[in-house]
Amino acid sequence: MQSALNEVKENSASKTLEGLENKEGKYLTFGLGGEEYGLEILKVKEIIGIMNITFVPHTPMYVKGVINLRGKVIPVIDLRLKFGMDSLEYNERTCIVVVDIADKSGNKVMIGIVVDSVSEVLNIKAEEIEDTPTFGVRLNTDYILGMAKVKGGIKILLDIDEVLGAEEVAAWDRAA
Repeated sequence: MQSALNEVKENSASKTLEGLENKEGKYLTFGLGGEEYGLEILKVKEIIGIMNITFVPHTPMYVKGVINLRGKVIPVIDLRLKFGMDSLEYNERTCIVVVDIADKSGNKVMIGIVVDSVSEVLNIKAEEIEDTPTFGVRLNTDYILGMAKVKGGIKILLDIDEVLGAEEVAAWDRAA
């Protein structure tokens, strides 16, 4: 029985390591509400300073509107508001991170996300990433890829496709 238990533990550890290896890679890190987050660098198209955002009526509070980026109209959301944080006046460090996300049909859609500041690009190794902890209550944490332990702190690694749900993306794309 002990050998069977050890085998189960080894298989579980192996699967966990495999899952974490899939999360290994380069991440753009940014500040939001005093915390540090990371996005897979392959999802990031560009980073621009805050610019004029055209309001679109009848959208959720966190949808700030749309921008014209070199002739392409792109929906913009405020990640602070999406995460239920207090609004903050934009300043010279506020940025719009333009990301490619997949809608439910698998089509790529460009979305701008407003963040407090952009930090750096980090190469995060599998051994620096832990799975999202259970919080003891039923919380949806599907949008979190994992927790990266780097430079003496924790970076929350986001799955931006999950943060910006597929139905929302399709609706924003129609509004834009």
